[in-house]
Parts: sequence; structure tokens; C-alpha cells
Amino acid sequence: MDVTIYTDGAARGNPDGPGGYGAVVQYVDGKGVLHEREYSAGYRKTTNNRMELMAAIIGLEALIRPCRVELISDSRYLVDAFEKDWIGGWQRKNWKKADGGAVKNVDLWKRLLKAMEPHQVRFSWVRGHDGHPENERCDTLATNAADGEDLLDDTGL
Repeated sequence: MDVTIYTDGAARGNPDGPGGYGAVVQYVDGKGVLHEREYSAGYRKTTNNRMELMAAIIGLEALIRPCRVELISDSRYLVDAFEKDWIGGWQRKNWKKADGGAVKNVDLWKRLLKAMEPHQVRFSWVRGHDGHPENERCDTLATNAADGEDLLDDTGL
């Protein structure tokens, strides 16, 4: 099955404020009908990059069988990690960057890699706040979640 996942993350007062993620998962069934699900949640204290990763993770974890996935994000941090194979270098260097410093958000990178395992995932970048309907929807989901009530704790921060 072919699936498209759109994602976005947001943080207020990055890195010490509330944040949220939004993901829209779409697929067309055998009858040509578009199916769409939305996912979002907010956190008391987090970072924008953590929320960008969470959006991708939640979108992938929502899939119940192996799929061909195009994951579309406005986050260069997320997309470039795979398109420029930063992730491979980080893994080969035991989660160290080229300068020897520790990679941030290792807990979420590992969770994302696990969520990707059953799927064929291709990452695509779109410019944020540029009128792309699904990206704008994800931004709304993420910001509404960040501004919402009942915020979660980001235990990996």
C-alpha cells in the first residue's frame, strides 16, 4: 500500500516552552477513495526538533502493515538526516556528530528508525508556511496542540 504522511512540529519559547506535533496520514484504497487520519499531541516543555521527530514517529507507528511511505516534512533537520545520510554517520560513530559531540534527541532517532523498519520510507522536504495545504494543516495541528490543555511530559528532554 502507498501512504503519504505529512508532518510538522512546533514549540513556543524553544527550547523551554510548550510544543506540539501534527501528522496527517493519507492513502487511497482499492476503490479510489482517499482515507485520512490526523494525529497531534502537546507537551509542557520540549523543542521544535523533538516535535518534528515525534510527528514522523507517530505517523509511521499508526501504520498497521508494511507500506511504501512518502513522508513529507518542512523540517530540514528530519529530512536531511536521511537524504544526506547523517543518520548513517551518527550510527557508525555511536551517535556522535562529525565534531565528536553527542547527537541530540537520540531517543527519538532510535524510535523513528524502529518505526521505519517494516516500511519503505522516502523523505521529501516542502517549504513551511508556503501554502501547501497538508503542511499548513499539520502546522495548525501542532500549534493547537502546543497551546492546548492536558499537555504531556517530554521525558526524553
